[in-house]
Amino acid sequence: MAIHIPVIDISSPSQEVAKRLLDAACTHGFVYIANSDNAAQIPPKDVESMFDLSKTFFKSPDPVKAECPYQTDKNQGWVGMQREMLDPKTQKRGDFKEAFNVGEYTNGKASQPLPAPFRSHEAQLGRFFDQCHALCNSILQLLAAALEIPSDEGGESWFAERHDRNKGPSGSILRLLYYPALPPIETTDIRAGAHSDYGSITLLFQQPNGQPGLEILPRTGVWTPVPVNPANASAPPILVNIGDLLSYWTDGLLKSTVHRVVFPPELVEGKGQDRYSMAFFCHPVDDAKLVPIPSPIIRNQVRGGDDGVSERTQVLTAKDHLLERLAATYGAK
Repeated sequence: MAIHIPVIDISSPSQEVAKRLLDAACTHGFVYIANSDNAAQIPPKDVESMFDLSKTFFKSPDPVKAECPYQTDKNQGWVGMQREMLDPKTQKRGDFKEAFNVGEYTNGKASQPLPAPFRSHEAQLGRFFDQCHALCNSILQLLAAALEIPSDEGGESWFAERHDRNKGPSGSILRLLYYPALPPIETTDIRAGAHSDYGSITLLFQQPNGQPGLEILPRTGVWTPVPVNPANASAPPILVNIGDLLSYWTDGLLKSTVHRVVFPPELVEGKGQDRYSMAFFCHPVDDAKLVPIPSPIIRNQVRGGDDGVSERTQVLTAKDHLLERLAATYGAK
């Protein structure tokens, strides 16, 4: 049975909306943000246009996609089929998916080479990246308000200040994802291995009639499917999940929930369709320090001790953490 994750309209921000957002994030590590009708955060037509562009790219021949291969040091470029292994402890083969990672722009231009299908759409990619970053800042401001960070210690802007791109580069990535309609070969095969996300928060965009397969591992310890479009809206809500860095910053109050993408039953039976999704991984500036935020809620909480925050003997930066996680995923040193 699919888990119930609330859909929250943040188009009219208030303390009540902030508290609902925090409660959902604490409970599941996931929350939907309404994105249709009057509640649209990013125009649905812009999301649809990005999906069209993504499909054009992934349907291109491999030599075209390979013009811009993945670069581990920058976390940018094309990730080919089974190149990535998100759960190396249990997987025998890499993930059954492809991806293309777009990094931050510099002076309105891409900071990386773009393959032919994207070159004439450079501005579109950059604009969508900016829209995602702005939405993330809105969500982070609401979470800061709900956490009651004192105004003289940053207040609602505590997180946003650490995501200010004018203060330096970050690891933020817009990732286009393609899961071809291939059945698994063995029972251990998976479309995206079990993992938590490396940044602050993630925005996940799915198509109205997109293929299911996303599952989360809640505190019950049982893998649970996440619905694609829970309210059957014309424009699906945007799924937001908590990343590792918010877990660090909130001393484990917000959980970076483990999730994966499995093969739906119809693919196992040799049927089904390709799956496309888009994820925006929001990261703070590289030198942001991972220390508990100045929140009375955080100071007064009774911690469970299972988040790994206190085991650190030195303060990590956002970039330190990202490099550690990428090294594990791609087998780099």
